[in-house]
Amino acid sequence: MHTRRIGDVEVSAIGLGGMPMSIEGRPDEARSLATIHAALDAGVTLIDTADAYHRDAHEVGHNETLIAKALASHDLGKDVLVATKGGHLRPGDGSWTLDGSPRHLKEACEASLRRLGVEAIGLYQFHRPDPRVPYAESVGAIRDLLDEGKILMAGISNANPERIGQANEILGGRLVSVQNHFSPAFRSSEPELRLCDELGIAFLPWSPLGGISRAGELGSAYAPFARVAEAHGVSPQQVCLAWMLAKSPVVVPIPGSSRPETIRDSLRAVDLVLAAEEIAELDAV
Repeated sequence: MHTRRIGDVEVSAIGLGGMPMSIEGRPDEARSLATIHAALDAGVTLIDTADAYHRDAHEVGHNETLIAKALASHDLGKDVLVATKGGHLRPGDGSWTLDGSPRHLKEACEASLRRLGVEAIGLYQFHRPDPRVPYAESVGAIRDLLDEGKILMAGISNANPERIGQANEILGGRLVSVQNHFSPAFRSSEPELRLCDELGIAFLPWSPLGGISRAGELGSAYAPFARVAEAHGVSPQQVCLAWMLAKSPVVVPIPGSSRPETIRDSLRAVDLVLAAEEIAELDAV
């Protein structure tokens, strides 16, 4: 497994996104555990989760609990950086709501600590800006958690360039990651990716393959990805992840998965080398 860095921690160049294993349409626990274990066996040392990755109102933190169980039952579990998030909520009716208040973020962090069974969270990220709360107050709570040792590294998610700069300033230059939506269908985070490259901050594309319902359609929706995949004898999904990795050494994609075979396929992208003309063709999509 090739590696990259988040802050001062070396992680696998591709991580595992846990959301599909806990929201609507999720598999049974046995398959989810098998998926996480398959990722570990293949060299994954970064797993992304959030307290909001659950389906029903009474099961907040379902995905965190699942990941903690999977890591505790595998010999390589201790070597994994778990990145979780706070500030998003799911009332249980399928909707997503926000609470970026410092009080909520600190309480959410404490709950995540208990579910993950750790003394300090490896990477804690502010999930999404709350328009009712000044951004500086929300990030200030993340700074406090960092200063108190409740979290070891701090990140933000769904942030524009202005907020990346603001968060890094509030955190005293200690912002280590930005997690934004980025995929062939969603390219508007290019400015954030470039800024992270300039600052040496890890950029974690979420839904890099287009999301749970569309990941399997990538090749049919975007012909250049299918053409390059056929030329290399690999899946369009591998081509997509290799294309992202080629954009910058700060990029660490976190494709979601709920099947061992799909995460194994995604991880093979670290060994796929694309020619400059292929990258240019994919960039033009």
